[in-house]
Amino acid sequence: MRSLPSEGPQPWARSALVVLPVALIVLIVVVDLQAPNDVHLGPLLVIAPALTASFAGPRLTAAIGALAVAAQVLIAGLRGGVATSNHMAQIGALAVLSAFIVVFTVVRERRIRELARAESVSEAAQRALLRPLPERIGPLRIATMYLAAEHEAQIGGDLYTATRAGAGTRLLIGDVRGKGLAAVGESALLLSAFRLLAARHAALPDLAHTLDHSVGRYLLDFAETDDETAEHFITALLLDIPDDEPVVRLTNCGHPPPLLVSRGRVAFVDGDRSAPPLGVHSLAAEDYPHETRRFEPGDTLVLYTDGVTEARNRRGDFYPLAERVARWTTCEPAALVHHIRRDLLAHADGHLGDDAAVIAIGRLPI
Repeated sequence: MRSLPSEGPQPWARSALVVLPVALIVLIVVVDLQAPNDVHLGPLLVIAPALTASFAGPRLTAAIGALAVAAQVLIAGLRGGVATSNHMAQIGALAVLSAFIVVFTVVRERRIRELARAESVSEAAQRALLRPLPERIGPLRIATMYLAAEHEAQIGGDLYTATRAGAGTRLLIGDVRGKGLAAVGESALLLSAFRLLAARHAALPDLAHTLDHSVGRYLLDFAETDDETAEHFITALLLDIPDDEPVVRLTNCGHPPPLLVSRGRVAFVDGDRSAPPLGVHSLAAEDYPHETRRFEPGDTLVLYTDGVTEARNRRGDFYPLAERVARWTTCEPAALVHHIRRDLLAHADGHLGDDAAVIAIGRLPI
C-alpha cells in the first residue's frame, strides 16, 4: 500500500525545530533592549509564529505566537511602559497577525486530512478495480507497471487484467478515452465483463463483440446523464495464450500493437487491420480481426498503453519504447519492466502527460 502524504516533520524533528523560533524570540528581545530608543525590533517577532507554521500544527504555532506576544509585552514594559500608544499598537498587531497564522495552520491541517482520506479511498478503489496480476499464470511469467499521470491520483484511465480460460490464459489491456467518474465506471464495467466472459467464448472475435456490446450499452444508458459520455470509448487489446501451443492469438480494438522480444530482436506485432475501439461502432463478430503469431519459450511480449509511447522529454521527443526495449532483450519480465519504468520516468523528467501501463509476459518452457 502506498503511504499517505506526510503532514510534516516527525515528532523528534519538530521538537528540534521549535528551538529556532524560541531562539529567534530571545534574540529579538535581547537586541531590541540593547538598541537605541528610536529603534524598534519588536514587530519582527511575528517571524517566530510564521516560521513555526511551516513545520508544526496550530497548537504549537499558537503557543509560539503567545510567547511572541508576551515577549513584545516584556519589551514594552522595559522600554517605557505597556500603556503607551506605540507599544499597544505593536502588541495588538502582533496578536492579530499571530491569530491569522494560527487560522491558516488550522485550515491547512484540515486540507491535509481531507487529502489523506481522499487518497486512501482512491487507493482502495484502484486496488479493487486494477488488481495486481500474479507473477506466474500457467506457463507465463508476468510483470506489470502502472503510473498515474497525477501523483495525487490513484485511479486512472488505463486498465489490464488476466484470467484462466480452459487450457490457456486470456489477457486484456485497455485505455479509457474519457475522464472523471464516468471513465472509472467504464473501466470497472470492462474489467468485470472480461473476467466474467473470457472463458465463455471460444474465439477472441466473439469475446470482443460481446465486450463492445456491453460498453456500448453502458454508454447508451448514461448518455443522458453525462454530457461527455458520447465522446468516450475504450481501446483494447485481447490476447489468448494457450498452454500447449507456442503461439499467441490477438484481437486488437484500436490499441497500440504489442512488442515481441524473440531471439534478441524486437518487433511490433502489427496485424493486417484493427477493429474500432470498444463503444465506437459495433461490428459483427466475424468482422473483428484475429491474428495468430509465434510465441515460443524464451520470448517476451510487451503490452503497453499510449501513455508510454507518447511520453515526451523536454525537447518534445516521444519515448522510443521499441528502441529502449532492444537494450534489455535478455531480461526477465520483472527486470524488463523495472528498466522501462526507470527509463520512462527519466525521459519524461518525472512528469507523465498521461497514465502509463506496461505488462511484460514471458513464456516458460512447455
